[in-house]
Amino acid sequence: MTDLQNKTVANLVAENIKTAHVFKKHGIDFCCGGGLAIAKACQKKGLDFALLEQELLAVDQPVQRAEDYNSWELDFLANYIVNVHHSYVREAIPLIIQYSTKVAKVHGGHYKEVPKVHDLFQEVADELLSHLRKEEALLFPYIVKLAEAKRTGALTARPAFGTAGNPIRIMMMEHESAGDSFKTIAVLTDNYTPPQGACNTFRALYAKLEEFERDLHRHIHLENNILFPKAMKLEQELLA
Repeated sequence: MTDLQNKTVANLVAENIKTAHVFKKHGIDFCCGGGLAIAKACQKKGLDFALLEQELLAVDQPVQRAEDYNSWELDFLANYIVNVHHSYVREAIPLIIQYSTKVAKVHGGHYKEVPKVHDLFQEVADELLSHLRKEEALLFPYIVKLAEAKRTGALTARPAFGTAGNPIRIMMMEHESAGDSFKTIAVLTDNYTPPQGACNTFRALYAKLEEFERDLHRHIHLENNILFPKAMKLEQELLA
């Protein structure tokens, strides 16, 4: 991306749909009002063009995720999941809801799948936010205590929920429910393929939903396949 100052918002989004999320974050209309030059749009919003330019140029920078999660201490991994994946979910949900509400209102009469996507994502969002709260209030603090007990050699008393396996079974069932809902969303959206000639908000919605699903898969993998089994094994060792 070069000469961003004079390029219009709509043209940049047409070139790279990921930039739509940056404009949305700063309240810049990239759909119907996207004909403004980016510098002019910044001026209208009282934004520093240089800072916005940095964000726009960074949208394609790869995020380094190739980490050896399996070697991490459990408390470090639990905190990582909260700080990276839980934070992402809380940040992305309002944006996707805004996109899907607008697209359903404007295009739902012609594209019948869009209102279904909106309603289904709203259900997933409500369930996920409740899910995160339960993990952060009950299960993850206990996993942190288990990791600390392993280092200090002190036995950990049993929590009110009995054993880690009890909330973990519920969390895994909720993971499966969220995954199934996204399988349906993928089918409804033809694997996140917007219709030909779709407006930028329509395209941004599908791009963000696809990104959300990818993050959800990584998130669930870290919990189901690494954090939860190791936590249950450590608990058995400490409470033997």
